Amino acid sequence: MLTLILDDAEINNLLMAEAMRGIPDCQPRTFVDPGEALAFLQANHESIGLVTTDYEMPGMNGLAFLRAARAVPGFEHVPIVMVTSLDDRALRREALAAGATDFLTKPFDPVEVRARATNLLALSRARMADRDRAAWLAREIEAATREIEEREREIIILLMKAAEHRDVETGDHVARVAAYVGLIAEGLGCFTPAEVRRLSLAATMHDVGKIGVPDAILLKPGPLTPDERKEMERHAERGRRILEGSRCEVVQLAGELACSHHERWDGKGYPQGLAGEAIPLSGRIVAVADVFDALTSERPYKRAWSPEEARAHLVKEAGSHFDPVCVEAFLSRWPDVLARAARSREAA
Repeated sequence: MLTLILDDAEINNLLMAEAMRGIPDCQPRTFVDPGEALAFLQANHESIGLVTTDYEMPGMNGLAFLRAARAVPGFEHVPIVMVTSLDDRALRREALAAGATDFLTKPFDPVEVRARATNLLALSRARMADRDRAAWLAREIEAATREIEEREREIIILLMKAAEHRDVETGDHVARVAAYVGLIAEGLGCFTPAEVRRLSLAATMHDVGKIGVPDAILLKPGPLTPDERKEMERHAERGRRILEGSRCEVVQLAGELACSHHERWDGKGYPQGLAGEAIPLSGRIVAVADVFDALTSERPYKRAWSPEEARAHLVKEAGSHFDPVCVEAFLSRWPDVLARAARSREAA
């Protein structure tokens, strides 16, 4: 374990290093220049277990060095010993307030130095062991979380494959919508990366309620009659019923957006006629992604719109059909939208 020894007098450094000789796992590094010592500390702060610093030094005194050392991230609790020949109570109080752990008075007693350094290094070893255990635990939790996410993803993919057996286009559509949802969520800037992934995965289930739509309606090559349209619209509420009651956060989120992605900002949507921010944010995000992909996809009864035409439609309908903030977030990632749409066309 590294021990940083700082004194502008080389002889004092040699005496301090000699006093620490024989302490297990103690590797003294001596410095006469505070700037060089601080640079070494900043580069090696995770390996340093003890610091001793003189007070009276040119350029940067011991208090300034102490404050700079404590400002280094992760160095808040490493023992720092102030070494001074001044018997000044005010200085000691100021050093303690700046983060000093202990004091030594010059000329120092080698036996006292060895005893104090041994105890302080033992504290550092215990702190480093706790840090390593915490890092190990964080890695284990991350790995377990990834495994749970992968299992959830596998179950969801299997569920959506069942939907694809009804309509091949459904599988392609939900994959594209999920990608667009991720871009919108990132553009909004209010989600963590994990939340973006969760929302994108949940979005793959936004049309799961179509499993219950009769083939004559779901696969109809032309426009729907009013009664057929009413039956098709039931897929939103049906999706919520399929997904509700799950303890899985992703499935709960999927149920929320499945039921709300056909609501409109102006309150003229379905199934509940919600308006504005009463519509869950997940549903508002999916609404933009869903309509954009529907417009830019070819159907037996319509041609595919160009991305620019679909963009113009989103801008026109922002504030009536769509949440304007979600449209803005989508357009802020426009190069990525075009790239995703191009990949889809190439795959087709």
